[in-house]
Amino acid sequence: MSARHGGIREACGVYGAFGVPGAASVIHAGLFSMQHRGQEGAGIVASDGEHVRFRKGTGLVDAVFADARWDELPGHLGIGHVRYSTTGSPRVENIQPLVVECIDGVWAIAHNGNLVNAQRLRRMYQEAGAIFQTTTDSEILIHLLADPMYRNRPRRVARALGELAGAFAFLIMTKDCVMAARDPLGFKPLSIGRLGDGHVFASETCALTQTGARHLRDVEPGELVVVDKNGLRSYTFGEETDGRRAQCIFEHVYFARPDSIVFGETVHSVRRKLGIRLAEEHPVGADIVIAVPDSGNSAALGFARGSGIPLEYGFIRNHYVGRTFIMPENTQRQSSVDMKLAVVHDVVRDKRVVVVDDSIIRGNTSRGRISRLREAGAREVHLRIASPPTMHPCFFGIDFPTHEELIAARKSVSEIERYIEADSLRYVSIDGLLAAVGSPDAYCAACFSGNYPVPIDETQGKGALENDELLRGFSTRWRAGTG
Repeated sequence: MSARHGGIREACGVYGAFGVPGAASVIHAGLFSMQHRGQEGAGIVASDGEHVRFRKGTGLVDAVFADARWDELPGHLGIGHVRYSTTGSPRVENIQPLVVECIDGVWAIAHNGNLVNAQRLRRMYQEAGAIFQTTTDSEILIHLLADPMYRNRPRRVARALGELAGAFAFLIMTKDCVMAARDPLGFKPLSIGRLGDGHVFASETCALTQTGARHLRDVEPGELVVVDKNGLRSYTFGEETDGRRAQCIFEHVYFARPDSIVFGETVHSVRRKLGIRLAEEHPVGADIVIAVPDSGNSAALGFARGSGIPLEYGFIRNHYVGRTFIMPENTQRQSSVDMKLAVVHDVVRDKRVVVVDDSIIRGNTSRGRISRLREAGAREVHLRIASPPTMHPCFFGIDFPTHEELIAARKSVSEIERYIEADSLRYVSIDGLLAAVGSPDAYCAACFSGNYPVPIDETQGKGALENDELLRGFSTRWRAGTG
């Protein structure tokens, strides 16, 4: 499965199709529209009902499939994945979909999220003699599916999914079937669409639109959807949650594209409401409002409307530099940040500027951008953040797993203000954040509040499942390409 702003990283995006001629090319288009969810690697698995073929590799979707011939990935069903690693390092063997051959045939899985009981399950299988080929927590599901305890019983996949704890949106595939599942608390989004006579699944509805599919509904929390030659069927799995939900609020703050409908709400609309609320909570005398593109755009529009201060283009983004949020290493993030945004000097010169951004993690990037605005002649720089201070680690698919990485966990707002050298710094309140969505009680905001929706009893993070010396030896055997 699975930084920007000097820190946080999202997990992945998934796209699946069944009953769609030329499924691989459709999946490719869907993944391309979700490139913002992961740029570390990409892969597609396709089947014609008899033979399963795949291609995957490191880098962006267009690089991995630059010379792809879709007749080499024939079939009407398949699944695909774009990856940023939150559990498991950025190695080629961790790139998804994972494809394995079990006693009853080939299985492939693609995962968005993070499993909080992965270490315990992994140790259990290793002690029983199982061999793992990756360091990603997603591989746990493969071992559960192959386990005779589940393989030889009814509702095999549902029973296996019921053993998992944490956040997940899975696409699962055999040679003649595609399945989709969300964890019982619904941390991660996953939608169902209709394309011609077939069905498609995607992490975001923007991918459905990109491929010409019609959005039908979301996969429900705790639901397993199965589609094969007999049509679409639905099952439930896992423990009852009494209607509790823990949808990731960061989908609306940062992860999702503004044109996507996530958890039933348009992302652009939620972000614009956050900007309006931010202007109400923390007014400031200024001449212009500018956004940190792209995730700050909608909130900046809302702040401008709520405050009456004109919106201007103070930063111009170089779109040929990827989202620094999802760069694999900190050195890459920093160098990319330097190239990502350019200041429009004539816009900010001699102006009192309000800068609207989605979040602050380490603070280094904000400090650098404020410095550049001052160098361009800005008279005052006031930073407004469309989320509360990020004070707690996330264990459900966002890669800031320690307090040490979070500046708000170590410094007060006034101390951060001095560190980044802003004239003022203000965040939207938690109440303001949740007021921007229709069902506040349905969201997980643990990274702001520290109130985790499920118990955390294991050390989490990218290195949690590593056995470096052993697994480096496997790297030479797992290469990107057609399998």
